[in-house]
Amino acid sequence: MSEIKTDLVWVDTHCHVDAPEFKDALPKILARAAGEGVQAILLPTVQASDWDQAKSLVNQHSKHIPGLVYTLGIHPLYIKQAKEGDIDLLKSHIEQSLDDPRFVGVGEIGLDYFVEGLDPQRQEFFFHAQLDLAEQFQLPVILHVRRSQDAILKALRRRKVPSGIAHAFNGSHQQAEQFVELGFKLGFGGAATYDRALQIRRLLQEMPLECIVTETDSPDIPPAWLKQEGGQFNEPALLPRIATQLAEIRGVSAETFASAVWQNALQALPRWSSLMTNISSPQSAS
Repeated sequence: MSEIKTDLVWVDTHCHVDAPEFKDALPKILARAAGEGVQAILLPTVQASDWDQAKSLVNQHSKHIPGLVYTLGIHPLYIKQAKEGDIDLLKSHIEQSLDDPRFVGVGEIGLDYFVEGLDPQRQEFFFHAQLDLAEQFQLPVILHVRRSQDAILKALRRRKVPSGIAHAFNGSHQQAEQFVELGFKLGFGGAATYDRALQIRRLLQEMPLECIVTETDSPDIPPAWLKQEGGQFNEPALLPRIATQLAEIRGVSAETFASAVWQNALQALPRWSSLMTNISSPQSAS
């Protein structure tokens, strides 16, 4: 593997820094990430009970990660404990957060047709209602698209959602192109570091560089080497090593890749730009 560049600036577009696994050591975890060049992290929330905590966490820990931001949403895996009234509550939280520069969109929302026992109609209710809010407020969305790409594409075509990210993308090349045509970026992370992840690697190689963003999904989706070692959680400090491998698979330099994914993240989530202007760009850091 090529040497990891320590002078580049990286962005993690999907990292659950509010997860219980990080609770007791979050300042150290974020400091490690910053020390590796990760200067921007997106925290996507997953349920109503997390929203206030996420806002507080992001504002409290921005001293470690200047580009630390959040989105508000209800994840499809959390619909069992969600209430229909949470949609009205989400609308209220969005309205209250519009003046917060660290609020950048709606998410994590979507559909999951892989996990058994999830009511598809209930999933669709919460997903469509949240898409409607994204359209109403013209906010980007962070999408969970596990084995549900076609259904999500159909829902997006019925609305004018400005942009967003299809997180942990693992669909077909044709589906990937359709998300890009609708203004979305595709999230790649640790899953691509596995030798057997042939489809993900093909997408990483074939799709335009302008549609790719980097993510860890910490503490989930550990990269290949971490899973082999066992007993450790994925964390944002691992992003530069993951991204360096993604750049190798893509066949571009780490400098080129860092610059591209940084700009792509800003295009996907324009509200992020106001915070990024005071952070050294990958070009100036290289």
